[in-house]
Amino acid sequence: MVKIIKNAIQCKLCGDVIESTYRHDYVQCKCGACSVDGGRDYLRRGFKEKDCYIELSKTIEVTTSEDK
Repeated sequence: MVKIIKNAIQCKLCGDVIESTYRHDYVQCKCGACSVDGGRDYLRRGFKEKDCYIELSKTIEVTTSEDK
């Protein structure tokens, strides 16, 4: 299981660093080329062009006793 620590990207076109901090927190860069959503619940990306952003999210692998 993966735990999301930070949900963020940087737009390659305008340079904005955008972060979604809570569930359904949709954030778009100033030029509108890319967006993030999901906070620490899920990683969702929106973009006009493929490869228009740099991934900055942080995740960690979590194991629980139920996984065994």
